Amino acid sequence: MRYNFPDIEKKWQRYWAEHRTFRTGDTQGKPKYYVLDMFPYPSGSGLHVGHLEGYTATDIMARYHRSKGYNVLHPMGWDAFGLPAEQFAIKTGTHPRETTERNVGNFKETLQRMGFSYDWEREINTTDPNYFRWTQWIFLRMLEKGLAYMSEVDVNWCEELRVVLANEEVEEKISAGHTVVRKPLRQWVLKITEYAERLLEDLDELDWPENVKQMQRNWIGRSEGMEIDFTLPCHRQKLKVYTTRPDTLFGATYLVISPEHPMAEKLATADRLKTVREYIGNAKLKTELERTGLQKDKTGVFTGSYAVNPANGEALPVWISDFVLITYGTGAIMSVPAHDSRDWEFARKFNLPIREVIKSPHDVQEAVMEDKGSTCVNSSNSDISLDGLDFSTAFNAMADWLESKGHGKRKINYKLRDWIFSRQRYWGEPIPVKHYEDGSLRPETDLPLTLPDVEAYQPSTTGESPLANIGEWLHGEDNHGKFRRETNTMPQWAGSCWYYLRFIDPQNAEALVDPEKEAYWMNVDLYIGGAEHAVLHLLYARFWHKVLYDLGVVSTREPFQRLFNQGMILGEDNEKMSKSRGNVIPADDVMGSYGADAVRLYEMFLGPLEQVKPWNTNGIEGISRFLSRVWRLFYPTDTEGSELPVLDDTPLAEPLLRRMHKTIRKVSEDTGQLKFNTAISEMMVFTNELHKTGCRQKTALETLVRLLAPYAPHICEELWQAAGHDESIALAPYPAYDPELARDEELTIAVQVNGKLRGTFTTPAGTPKENLIQQARSMESVGKFLEGMTVVREIAVPDKLVNFAVKPSMN
Repeated sequence: MRYNFPDIEKKWQRYWAEHRTFRTGDTQGKPKYYVLDMFPYPSGSGLHVGHLEGYTATDIMARYHRSKGYNVLHPMGWDAFGLPAEQFAIKTGTHPRETTERNVGNFKETLQRMGFSYDWEREINTTDPNYFRWTQWIFLRMLEKGLAYMSEVDVNWCEELRVVLANEEVEEKISAGHTVVRKPLRQWVLKITEYAERLLEDLDELDWPENVKQMQRNWIGRSEGMEIDFTLPCHRQKLKVYTTRPDTLFGATYLVISPEHPMAEKLATADRLKTVREYIGNAKLKTELERTGLQKDKTGVFTGSYAVNPANGEALPVWISDFVLITYGTGAIMSVPAHDSRDWEFARKFNLPIREVIKSPHDVQEAVMEDKGSTCVNSSNSDISLDGLDFSTAFNAMADWLESKGHGKRKINYKLRDWIFSRQRYWGEPIPVKHYEDGSLRPETDLPLTLPDVEAYQPSTTGESPLANIGEWLHGEDNHGKFRRETNTMPQWAGSCWYYLRFIDPQNAEALVDPEKEAYWMNVDLYIGGAEHAVLHLLYARFWHKVLYDLGVVSTREPFQRLFNQGMILGEDNEKMSKSRGNVIPADDVMGSYGADAVRLYEMFLGPLEQVKPWNTNGIEGISRFLSRVWRLFYPTDTEGSELPVLDDTPLAEPLLRRMHKTIRKVSEDTGQLKFNTAISEMMVFTNELHKTGCRQKTALETLVRLLAPYAPHICEELWQAAGHDESIALAPYPAYDPELARDEELTIAVQVNGKLRGTFTTPAGTPKENLIQQARSMESVGKFLEGMTVVREIAVPDKLVNFAVKPSMN
């Protein structure tokens, strides 16, 4: 019988749907495994082959753990609120709900064609009122706890999109050609800063890529320093400055404050006031990204005022510069140009003094020296001397002295800012708050608060959303008086902050999640998605989870125990796939030509999951041939009939038996470690061996399809059924191996001299250390590196390597 993948794949997709094969039970008698994809946004462009990589990986892990006896939760849903659907509505007059439903349908069809083993009965959608009711409920709990507040703040306003952007979104929009300016608007804000320390501390407990954890640490930006008071003699006030280097206070030669600092204009002398005001006005038009870029030309203006350095009584000029942000520290810094590159560039441009206070190997007038490892110089007065002290000692000595004199105090600061939680658009979760005529606020009591139907979706130029124009929805009256509803909506991140919890209990009308089910399933055992979400989604979700933990809604401090970032699949031109480049490879097209199983296998065979790799159509043709070879093990001839394969039960010869058990061990270990490409290679080797020996033995062939089933489920279901099994292979137990039979008989041992490879030899597994060392010494390629040397130490790692640590002989 021919391998007819279109009919076979459709057949088994129908079977899985009709038999609810992947329906997840909440039975707590089995170990659980919760594997999750990052919530997709269903765009109109559909899925390309690059999108399928992470989804294929999670499905392999879901199927693998089911066969290992785990109760597996593998759900899918849609992060469907957001700007793209609204922008499409503005262009076409189509309601965003219609666009979203159409896009969701297209995405779902593609995912089902791929044979992913999602429990579709748990499907959720952030635009469903039964879902966003609980998003609104969480917001109101934050409001009760004082974690949500309103503020008139300078925001990043996108002129073309007419929407506020989070700081984290600015670079992306500017790169796309949009104009972003700073603009004051009334905003809802969430106090993520109250959780800064916990967000940092708990990172250490997570099995996440170190680069992602470091990105979050950098974004939170914890620093230990001091707030130092500089007296302003002409104003009878003090200017408070935050610094992480109080040990360099003797080297401060000027101060810089933010254009938004409340004292900015007050410090301007009469002759400098006009210039200062012009500079402040220009700074307000720039985004934080534009102001703080390392490559930007330094700009600034002198206020005309001076402040007194408490360490040496020196009068320091006070400048204003837009590289200082009011949102960090106190909005004022002391500048030590000899030991900070930004301060050095500023000092050189405006001809300000540069004074060395950390011993430098070069002239600080010519180059900056930022190393903390050297010692203090030129740092003493009649009360204190830091000269000769290292960084840590000098830091504490200066901090103690300043505190004893009342000039400052130790302070921990964070770069993390509170999260601006308002968007001036229609297609988002309504914020469930009423504004009364007496100025009071009250929460909506009847959730969900749903969106009204509108005809125009364009936000106003003043910053109000289209909801402000829907009078019937906007205004109301209750027992507390007349009110006006909040017109801002939540950002798209809101729905994706907690979706993993709703998958656990998606139909619950009484609670966000049942406590017993939450305690069983949380936290997520494996979360796969792109590294681009390292700061935004992952940080926000961790914050919301900790709030829910404090509320007693969840039982874990963290939502995602293990995180894995898949690498990107590039187009055949080695560039990122995009419509503008014309190099997008639609998933449906490739499946139509080669089938879902071939696409799944090829995605995983391209290379290590975490690496970036290019798509190559010639490669998928090779995978297609491999599947045909597996098929021919059961059906050696391509007949048109539907006869069942004839498999025999004769015992396997020992070499093939050992090969089978080694394959089980290798594929099992590699799959569990997400090393899918090497697991596939091992199955290819085993397939070749079965063909080479002409094997038709039932156990061997069934073992192969059980190993292959998580990767290529459709063909394996068909062959499993052909072998006489009534139950789905998805529910069959994973093959077990005999450790003795799986043991390698001969191994390759690496031989090193001082850590450098000098040769290899083969030896039986389990060879004693003494014999390994003896064989290594006898090798000619090794012996020449031992001549004239004294062997300091001989290291033998059984079954792996021998290393000789040597040094030149004295005689």
